[in-house]
Amino acid sequence: MRTYNRTWESEFILLGLTSDWDTQVSLFVLFLAMYLLTVLGNSLIVLLIRLDSRLHTPMYFFLTNLSLVDVSYATSIVPQLLVHFLAEHKGIPFLSCAAQLFFSLGLGGIEFVLLAVMAYDRYVAVCDPLRYSVIMHGGLCTRLAITSWLSGSINSLLHTAITFQLPMCTNRYIDHISCEILAVVRLACVDTSSNEVAIMVSSIILLMTPFLLVLLSYVQIISTILKIQSTEGRRKAFHTCASHLTVVALCYGMAIFTYIQPHSSPSVLQEKLISLFYAVLTPMLNPMIYSLRNKDVKSAWQKLLGQFSGIMSKLAT
Repeated sequence: MRTYNRTWESEFILLGLTSDWDTQVSLFVLFLAMYLLTVLGNSLIVLLIRLDSRLHTPMYFFLTNLSLVDVSYATSIVPQLLVHFLAEHKGIPFLSCAAQLFFSLGLGGIEFVLLAVMAYDRYVAVCDPLRYSVIMHGGLCTRLAITSWLSGSINSLLHTAITFQLPMCTNRYIDHISCEILAVVRLACVDTSSNEVAIMVSSIILLMTPFLLVLLSYVQIISTILKIQSTEGRRKAFHTCASHLTVVALCYGMAIFTYIQPHSSPSVLQEKLISLFYAVLTPMLNPMIYSLRNKDVKSAWQKLLGQFSGIMSKLAT
């Protein structure tokens, strides 16, 4: 037991993606650019929704939460990843590893539940538009958002506590880009079947259950859209859901592939690339998807840029 305690009090070594220096420098430049785009894009979405009163609706309230989750999730992983690309020693202290696991797992769970909440919002908007403002009132939206944040955080807290209670052998090398839960569990020198069952159960609760709710919502939405007589009406109804549906496909697809079947998981390299896609690419793409495919957001951008141009013209004169 003393050996285990000494192991916990030391640090872990993250093996990352590659040990080749030139490749690491190239990846540093690439991921730094992607991270800056992620922070900039999501921050601008939050600022835009805040400034434009036309976007003060339930849909954009939840989108604000989604942007905050995305930028926080990326921040929980990418800065440490960037440091390790340029550092000779790629250690991460025990407490930092535990904190990274807690925040990344928690924020991931929050996003899954939040996407289900956004699907319900789209369901009400398309299937019961006349009562939309009555159903999706401010109090309900706040409660749904709080439920999303609490459910992901509580699940992550439990998993982090259980994982770091495991006795670890002398091996402190984590073959991953971050302190991801499955990679950390693999370091245990005891039977981890109960931990894998716990991961499976929480995946069903926080991943598959919201995913099924999203599917049910979109079955009803599609059924309602098909009943609309005019082509323009069908196009407009579908357009209100297109951005959310694209984000759902990205987020749920990667997470289901990674977490639902620990025993049937892909190779270590594939697992790293999947996690990297989810941590870096998806948070960067989300604001682009909502900006390019959403008429209200594009209109708000044009208005804001017009106001900015007007201010600059006055200053120039």
